[in-house]
Amino acid sequence: MKVVRITKPGGPEVLAFDERPEPEPGPYDVQVRVRASALNRADLLQVRGAYPPPPDVPQDVPGLEYAGEVVAVGPRARKFQPGDRVMGLVGGGAWSEVLTTHEREVLRMPRGLDFADAAALPEAYLTAYDALVLQADLRPGETVLVHAVASGVGSAAALICRAMGVRVVGTGRSKDKLARASEWGVGHTVLCESSPPVFADAVLKATGGRGADVCLDLVGGAYLPESVKAMAPLGRLMQVGSVAGARAELDLGPVMRKRLTLKGTVLRSRPAEEKMLLTQVAERQLLPLFDSGALRAVVDAVLPMTELRSGLERMAGNGTVGKIVVRWD
Repeated sequence: MKVVRITKPGGPEVLAFDERPEPEPGPYDVQVRVRASALNRADLLQVRGAYPPPPDVPQDVPGLEYAGEVVAVGPRARKFQPGDRVMGLVGGGAWSEVLTTHEREVLRMPRGLDFADAAALPEAYLTAYDALVLQADLRPGETVLVHAVASGVGSAAALICRAMGVRVVGTGRSKDKLARASEWGVGHTVLCESSPPVFADAVLKATGGRGADVCLDLVGGAYLPESVKAMAPLGRLMQVGSVAGARAELDLGPVMRKRLTLKGTVLRSRPAEEKMLLTQVAERQLLPLFDSGALRAVVDAVLPMTELRSGLERMAGNGTVGKIVVRWD
């Protein structure tokens, strides 16, 4: 099979195509012919040598999500059969023509979707749903502040909120990208062009002075202290990303007065049992919403795998809305 591997730490230019033996499924595994994958910032960091993968996945082949067809199953696997169209998250190795993964970490593809759209779903939607609903206990009628609302996870979060009857205030650094946010049910947007960013007053105004009940922060850095100012009493701030930096100076006064909860989260390094549980929850709660059309893929571009390097460069330039998908043609 073909894979895209990292030859040495660096930029997209260090990626190369290689041939590897196809992995054999274990007792509870499925073997998947990968038709499409999607690009994530974690992949870009791994290529640069700044985000090592878990020890149980290929160390030099990035890729966190996939869509494809089951070609074989392990002797004790019962959930899927050869020919089933599936999608899912893996700790790495999705930039390959074939992968194996435990059957309980695999989702069936929603009806009516092609492989490119399905490949754009797992990382964005599982990350957003886990952070907002399972960890922040988001409820209908609340207000969510979503930073980088035009990103893959940001747009997925907004669509989940719309399906739940939750109001969204979204931030971003591009007028053109924020203009797209109304497509996902975002009622208010705030352009953050200054450094450090200033958005708390706009969020408070949009919420009648109350502030946001939940914040999904995909940016980090200087966004954190401003987010605290924008939160409602008993607000829950979920730290999911740190593209603007992993350090911030924070006044603890409003954190204590508002009785805020600040919680960090990642998916990639979690134990397999937790990933399986999340997959099962998504199977029950999210898949029906894809089937009904309430949730959908937000895809910036679909490229052949041979153009993966240019896709990474585009993503690094922050010009994307939603996900970039790469497919094996």
